[in-house]
Amino acid sequence: MLSHTSHEPPFVQMKHSPTPPKDVRATSKDSLGHGMDAVIMLAIFLGLGFGLDSLFGTTPLFMIILTVIGSVGLFARFYYSYEARMDEHDAERLANLAGASTTSSSLKTTVAQNGEAA
Repeated sequence: MLSHTSHEPPFVQMKHSPTPPKDVRATSKDSLGHGMDAVIMLAIFLGLGFGLDSLFGTTPLFMIILTVIGSVGLFARFYYSYEARMDEHDAERLANLAGASTTSSSLKTTVAQNGEAA
């Protein structure tokens, strides 16, 4: 007679995903912030255009013009903020490289003064 025994797999503790910091907010420096900026600004410009069109009786004219102006302004802002971040990143990278080469050359000088082989 066959007996039924329960074979449970051994207990394996699962790794938890890292917990994000609690002070994380959407800013203009991240993708979510850029998306929120774009949607809010375009909605404002579209709303202003709709208000002006209602006031003057020119239904699509001001909505189109202000939406295009808002879009051009957003893309210009995104471009210049990207350029500024890349310039900052390049300056930081060059500073790190300059610090590494200074450390490397001072290490070579110290080794040469001590008479040790490099």
